[in-house]
Amino acid sequence: MNREELNWLLQTIKDAQTAERCVLAQYERGRISLQVMADVARERGWINRTANQFLTTATGHSTGYATPELPIGTV
Repeated sequence: MNREELNWLLQTIKDAQTAERCVLAQYERGRISLQVMADVARERGWINRTANQFLTTATGHSTGYATPELPIGTV
């Protein structure tokens, strides 16, 4: 699903909370990328720059962005 399709779908949902859950569900099922989810959330004002709760919730479920282990250097 691309961004335009997602925006079209969201136009049919009147409740902001339901729309937010829909976007998160699309991301969790792998139908949209993290970038698309973040862009849509930013456009709709769901992301508060000081308390980034929506994006934190979404990235907590992500398995594609694991932090690699770094080797420990010796002095």
